[in-house]
Parts: sequence; C-alpha cells; structure tokens
Amino acid sequence: MDEIPKILIIDDEEIVRDSCIQILAKSNYNIKTAENGQLGLDMLEDFLPDLTFVDLKMPGLSGFEVLEKIHTFDPTIVTIVITGFATVDSAVDAMKKGSYDFLPKPFTPDQLRLITQRGLERRKFALETIALRREKEMLREHFAAIVSHELKSPLGAVQTNLYVLAGDLEDLLSDKQKKKFKRLQSRIGDLVKLINTWLRAISVDISSIRENFEPVFIKTVIEKTVENTQQHATRKAIDIETSLPEELSPVNGDEGTLVEAVANIVGNAVKYTHIDGNVSVVVSEDGSNIHIKVTDNGVGIAQEDLPNLFQDFYVGKSSVEGERRSGVGLAITRRIIEAHDGSISVESELGKGSTFTIHLPIIEE
Repeated sequence: MDEIPKILIIDDEEIVRDSCIQILAKSNYNIKTAENGQLGLDMLEDFLPDLTFVDLKMPGLSGFEVLEKIHTFDPTIVTIVITGFATVDSAVDAMKKGSYDFLPKPFTPDQLRLITQRGLERRKFALETIALRREKEMLREHFAAIVSHELKSPLGAVQTNLYVLAGDLEDLLSDKQKKKFKRLQSRIGDLVKLINTWLRAISVDISSIRENFEPVFIKTVIEKTVENTQQHATRKAIDIETSLPEELSPVNGDEGTLVEAVANIVGNAVKYTHIDGNVSVVVSEDGSNIHIKVTDNGVGIAQEDLPNLFQDFYVGKSSVEGERRSGVGLAITRRIIEAHDGSISVESELGKGSTFTIHLPIIEE
C-alpha cells in the first residue's frame, strides 16, 4: 500500500466526523466522510477506501447493514466500528462478523490515531498476502509451462528414439552395450516419471475433485491402496498389515483421488522402511470421522522437517539408500484430503518410524 492511505468515516454526528478529520489531519491520509450509511456506500466504488469507520447507530441503513455491504464489496477493506458505551455488545457482534476492532465514544486523539495505524497495517498485510498468493499461482503456471514444454517434450522424444535405436542395433550391440542402453532407458524413464509427478502436483484442482463426489467406502480404498503398493513391499520383504472394523460408514468423496492420497502415504511408509520391516494400516470410526492410521518402523522424520512436510517440493533429511524423492507426494495428499474436508497429521521420531493419520468426515444420516 504505497499510495496515500484512504480513510472513510461514516457517522451521522457532524462533531464526530470533524473531530476525526482534525485528529488525523497531521498524518498523510486521504480522508472522506459520509453522514449516513447509504452515502458512505455510494462512495465505495469511486473512493476505494483502505479503512472505514462505521457508526453502528445511524438513521436509515443500520451500521450492521453498512458493514455487511462493505465486506461484500471488498473483504480486504478494514472496518472499525464507532460505538457508544450502550452498544459495546453490538460492537463485539460486529467484530465476530468481520470487523477489525471498535472505537468507543468518547475517544481520545491517541486512541483514534493508534487504532487507525493498526487498521492500516492490517490492510497492508491483507493486500501483501493476496499479492503473494497471486505471485505464487503465476509461478506455478510458469513452472508448469516450462516443465511441460522445455523438459517433458524433449525428454519424451529422446526416450522414444532411444527405444527405436536399441531395437535397430539389437544384433550389433554386445551384452555390455545393451546393459548401458537399458540403464539409459531407465534413467530417462525416471526423469519422465518425475516430471509427470511435478505436473500432477501443480495440476491438482480441488474444485474439479469435488465435482465427482459420491459415497465412498474406505474398505475399497484400502484394498486398492494395498494392491497398488504390494509389489514394492514384496521386493523389500515388508508386510503391509491392515485392520478395519466389519462395518464402516461411507465418506463423501472421489474414490480415485482418495486411493491416490492413501497410496502416497502407504507407499512412503514402504519406501522409508528397511528390508523386512513392517507397515500397518489401521482404520477406525468415532461416529463423526473415519481415521486412517499408517504406521511404519522405518527411518523416521527429523523434528525440524515436520512443519514443512506437506509443502510443495519439500525434501527432508530422512532418506533410504537407493530411494528417489520428488517432494510433492505429501503435498498432493494434503490437497486431496483437504478437498474432502478432512485433515492429515504426522508423528515421527528419527530411527523409530512414523505414523500418518488421515481424518475424513463420514456422511451424516
């Protein structure tokens, strides 16, 4: 908010409006006033205030109506309620509905200056947050374009030609050369898979996930999850043990993305558990939520990594030799679970393993 801050004062008492102007005159503010709610609302579109003072008790439109319309017009406009001592309770109600603070009459010049400064800081913070969010979305879009066009397409062409070349040279290559070709094919395949994972992380659309919601049975989700991860577990001689009640309420969701989310967790448990380790999937229900608890006795996660674990492209310190990480699987899982109005949590200790718990609301009868 580099421009001169704009302040709108809506109060039916002329003395209050004049007092506010005089008190704030020494500060670099652009101030306008309105003697009733309707006049104040009429000024919104042209003036676009950063901060608005609204008297709760005015003729015509009530202060509550004015506040509601301001918040609808632009929820980032900071509103501060001006109120008499008899309406303090109403001011508290206004704060519960989105107002930043209230200023009781009579107020001192210092009280007005302080609350104005704090309100404008709040507005600045809100605008900066929105700008950062937009910048992040733009970076995601640019990153997706770069990954897709500058990396995926050329690598795909190389991969295709490499397979063709290997076939053409089948009778001319020695066994050692054939092994080198296979390693090349494998490495490029890994890169293509990694790029597809990055694009998947960027393209997860919560709104589109919700469009496919229907009753989903968690038992089916767990069965498909185990099926998807069993091959990797078998290679490492890891047992995936499951425990589910005989009867479970359905959840409202999309089965495909739920399987993806749970499989990411179970797959990670297998990945970061040593050979001959154990992974358990325990499902329970408490009447309002279904809880899916995935526990392993693997390498564990450092405490400093836990707060950032579900962020895009975050790769912590825990590792297992030979295992590759993209840093997006848990971020995808978090978005999918949140799209289902659920949550995910983790407990872990280095060298002792981890427990991830997914909480999903059941369908209310």
